[in-house]
Amino acid sequence: MSLRWRIIAVAGLVGFLAYLAMANFVPAERRAEAWWWPEEGLRLGLDLQGGIHMVIGPDLDAATGHELAAIRDSLESDLDDAEVRGTNFVISGDTLRVEMRSPEDEPAVREVLVNYDTVTVSDEGQGTLALQLTSDWLEEVRERAMLQALEVLRRRIDDPQTGIPESVVTRQGRDRILVQIPGVSRVPDIFRQTGYLEFKIVEDFAATEELLLAKYPDGVPAGQEVVFERDRQTDRVVSAYLVEEQAAIVGDYLTDARVGFDNRRNEWQVNFTWNREGGEIFGELTGANINRQLAIILDDAIYSAPSIESRISRQGMIRGRFTSQEASDLAVILRAGALPIPVYIEEERTIGPALGADSISRGLRASAVGLIVVVFFVVGYYRMSGGYASIALAANLLMLVGLMTLFGGTLTLPGIAGLVLTVGMAVDANVIIFERIREELRGGRAPRAAIAAGFQKARLTILDANVTTLFTAIILFNYGTGPIKGFAVTLSVGILTSVFAALVITPLLYAIKPGQAPVEELSI
Repeated sequence: MSLRWRIIAVAGLVGFLAYLAMANFVPAERRAEAWWWPEEGLRLGLDLQGGIHMVIGPDLDAATGHELAAIRDSLESDLDDAEVRGTNFVISGDTLRVEMRSPEDEPAVREVLVNYDTVTVSDEGQGTLALQLTSDWLEEVRERAMLQALEVLRRRIDDPQTGIPESVVTRQGRDRILVQIPGVSRVPDIFRQTGYLEFKIVEDFAATEELLLAKYPDGVPAGQEVVFERDRQTDRVVSAYLVEEQAAIVGDYLTDARVGFDNRRNEWQVNFTWNREGGEIFGELTGANINRQLAIILDDAIYSAPSIESRISRQGMIRGRFTSQEASDLAVILRAGALPIPVYIEEERTIGPALGADSISRGLRASAVGLIVVVFFVVGYYRMSGGYASIALAANLLMLVGLMTLFGGTLTLPGIAGLVLTVGMAVDANVIIFERIREELRGGRAPRAAIAAGFQKARLTILDANVTTLFTAIILFNYGTGPIKGFAVTLSVGILTSVFAALVITPLLYAIKPGQAPVEELSI
C-alpha cells in the first residue's frame, strides 16, 4: 500500500474512533438533539454513577425440602407397586418420616428403600423410619439449587426488556449472591418474586376468607386450599378463592411472555405462549372447564381469575390491573423461569452518584497529569521522536475510549486506573523502539536504516511483552467479578491500541518525515 493510502486509512480509523470518544464529553441532551452524535456513550459502572448494591440469600433449606418431597412422591409410588398401603409420610426440617400402618410392613418398606442410595435410614421405633439425605447428596442438592438461583437471577437481569444493562450478578462465598445494579434507586420487583406460576380451576370464591370459610363449617375439603387476590398497592385482600392444591399446569411449559395492552379494557396485560406439550395440557384443561374460572397464581398469590370462554391452547393472557412496570417485570420473570427456591434480600445499599462524579473528576485529572508528565519527558529526552511518541500516545487514548464506546463498554473506577496504566504502557513500547534506533545509530548506520532496523528488532519484544499482559487481563476478566472485570476490559483494549499506535502510527510518522529523503542526523 502506498504511503498516501496508509495515511488516509490510519487517519480515517483514528478520526472515527476519536469522534466516538469525544461524544462522551457531549451532554446526553445535546446528543439526542443532534443527529450526528451517537445516542449512546460509555456506560458507567455502579461505582461511578451510583445504584443499588444487594446481597441475596437463597433459602437452601427449601432445596432440601424439595428433594425430600421428590423422594416422598417416588417412594409412595414404589410402595404402592409393592402393595404396601396406608403408609404416612411427614417432612419435618431435613427429615422425611415414614410412618407405617403396621410393623409387619417394615421389611417390605426397607426392601424398597435399598434402591434409594441418596438417603440414610434410621429406626425411630413404633413403626417409623427416619430418612435423611446423605452428606454428599445434601451438598450436591444445595449446590445445584444455588447455581439454578444464580442462573435465573442472571437471566432476569440480562433480559433485553429489563433496561438494566451492565449489572453484576455473581456468587459471594458459598451461600450468598451479590447483585449490583447501576443507575437505579430502588430494588426492581424482579428480585422480590420467586416466579412460580400455577394455573388452577376455581371451585368457589368469596370477598373475604371469613365469608368463604363460612360455607365450609367442617373445614376446607381435602386436597383443596384457599388463596387470595390482593391489591398490590395496599396489600388488601380483594377476593378469596378455593382451588385444588395440585396445579393443573405450571409455568415450566412457558416459552415466551410479552407485555401487551388491551385497548378495549384500557389496561396492561401479559401475553404468554406455551410449548407444544404445555399447549396440549392447557387446551384439555380449558376445553373441559368452559364457563368456569381459572385462577392464575404467582408465588401463592392470585393475579387474576378470568372465566374460560372457549378452549385455549398455545396462547393466553394474564390480567391483573397492572401498571406498565409491573407488567414488564412479570413478563421478565416468566421468561426467565421460576427460582427453584425462595430468596431473601439480606443487605441493600443505595450508592449515590456524587462519589462517582468525584471519582470521574479525579480519574480524568490523574490521566491528564500523567499524560502531560509523559509528554514532557519523551519530548525532552527524545526530541522530535518524542513528539512522534506523544502523537501516538494521544491517538492511543482516543482509540481506547472510542473502541469502548463502539462496543458498549462500561467504565468503572478500576477501569480508570487501567486507563492511566495504559498511558505508561503506550510510551513504554516507543521507548524500546527509540533505544533500538539509538543503538543502530551508534553502530554507524544511516538514520533511515537505523529506523528500519530499530522497528524490526523491537517488534518481537513489544509483542511478547504485550501479549503476556493481555493473557493476564483475559484471566482477570474470566475469573474476576465486578470492578476487576472493568479493569481487565480497559487494560485489554489499551494493550491492543498501544501496540497499534507503536507499530503502525509511529513508523507512519517516520515515513512522513524524514521519509525517503536522505538525512545526516535524526532527532532522537
